[in-house]
Amino acid sequence: MEKESLMMELTRLVQTIVKQSSWWEKRGVDCSILAAAFLCLPPAFLLLSSPQLPLFSLGVVLMGVSHGVITIKGTHLASHGSLSESQTWAKVWAVFFIEICGSFSSRAGVQGHIKMHHAHTNIIGLGDSSVWKVPSLPRSIYLFIAPLFVPIITPLVAISHLKEQPLAHIARTVLMVSLGLYSHYWLLINVSGFQSTVGALLCMLVCRGMFSMPYIHVNIFQHIGLPMFSPTSRPKRVYQMTNGVLNLPRNPVLDWIFGHSLINCHVEHHLFPFLSDYMCLKVKPVVSKFLTEKKLPYQQDSYLSRLRLFYHKYQELMVFAPPITELVGIQ
Repeated sequence: MEKESLMMELTRLVQTIVKQSSWWEKRGVDCSILAAAFLCLPPAFLLLSSPQLPLFSLGVVLMGVSHGVITIKGTHLASHGSLSESQTWAKVWAVFFIEICGSFSSRAGVQGHIKMHHAHTNIIGLGDSSVWKVPSLPRSIYLFIAPLFVPIITPLVAISHLKEQPLAHIARTVLMVSLGLYSHYWLLINVSGFQSTVGALLCMLVCRGMFSMPYIHVNIFQHIGLPMFSPTSRPKRVYQMTNGVLNLPRNPVLDWIFGHSLINCHVEHHLFPFLSDYMCLKVKPVVSKFLTEKKLPYQQDSYLSRLRLFYHKYQELMVFAPPITELVGIQ
């Protein structure tokens, strides 16, 4: 009962802040960032038509950044329904961002992220980020080479998730994913002026994979290597999330492209997954102060520190099964 009261006390503090916040803070800031990413796409396609290498390179970077914002920040917010108060529009945005933009199944995305990862964070076999583990790969290949092929792997994994799904859902997902991929290709051919299919596809791979490496890193850095729990002996929510989630420090690039909830407010995000990126940042001082005062973990580490840890302890963290943590005496 004590742990439940702690979570209820923290929830009241956070809800007070949310109620006092404007629509701009709750959704407007993040929607504006997404809108800016879409507005950057037309100049990116035009820059890619330039014969001058500096302008062409600028087009690649601009498209890569825009695609990263849309497919990482956008899909993450859409999967949580954080882009709209309307349930109907939330479903529409989920299909748009996850399937058309992200080349993945919205149903599988929501199921895997919301119903498994968030509900069972660091519960072995359920929400332990094992989907990102490929123990057959050497550490250098896994950490630095394999992530570059995420744009190719993602639609293939999406297809594998369509087994035993309703025919209407399969048809919609295939149509939406195909629409997103073909639209990108068509614009490169007809707007950017690519003369060959190979060139257009290579450009798509580079732009879509520009932030795949930090994306995979962030997904494993913030959970794997932290306490793991048994499905039959799991801690109460406040202990599960504070022990099994880690924040990375503020980063001027990843904060904007990935969103605060995936970088420096990941603890806040797992405690209150309904909050938008900006609201996670706004409640961060209250959450960190509360957890510190109650002597609960508030875990933080740098990107490079986690990268060194995973590189040197790859076998222990990514190949072998992690040990189960027992929070004896504090529950």
